[in-house]
Parts: sequence; structure tokens; C-alpha cells
Amino acid sequence: MKVFRLDDLEAERAANNGAYLSFLRERNMSAGLYALQTGELDTQAPHGQDEIYLVVSGRAAITVGEETTTVARGSVVYVPAGVAHRFHHVTEDLRVMVVFSPPEA
Repeated sequence: MKVFRLDDLEAERAANNGAYLSFLRERNMSAGLYALQTGELDTQAPHGQDEIYLVVSGRAAITVGEETTTVARGSVVYVPAGVAHRFHHVTEDLRVMVVFSPPEA
């Protein structure tokens, strides 16, 4: 068993001055914590893996392919592999848990 505390992950991510912290890598999946500050631009490119985003805190819009919706704490978004996507209009600091399957390359 592996157990992680969001507060600890967020502190580690912030200490490393990065928007993304990868904290788990297994044979069939990987997971990380992604952060965007209010007004910050999301510059990610499509990934080669399916993704699930769980919004831990904050508020923003997300566009996946041609669809756009707003997300906030508790929102879960599935993004198929290879599909363009990005968070935008970040109106509250955003913290998102990301799960990739298969593991992020």
C-alpha cells in the first residue's frame, strides 16, 4: 500500500517550483498533482495516455477537443489519449490530481 497526503504533495510540488509533481508510477498507471495560479496559462500539449483529472481545489474552465465546461472542487474530467485539452480562465488557484493510464512517458 502507498498512501499520500495532498498537503504533503502540494508542499513538495511548491518546493520544487514546478506546476506538476509526479508522485506515483506503476505498471499500468501514474499520478501527479498539477497546479495553476489564478490567471495563469496552461501550456500542456496532448498526451499519449488517457487521463483523469480530479479537481482538488480552485475554479477554471477546461476545453477538451471541441467541448468546454467549467470545473471546480470535486469535478472529474476524462481526456482520451491524443486529444488537445487545456485549462483556462483560472479564476481561483487550481489544484488537480492527474491519473494517466498507461503511465506517463
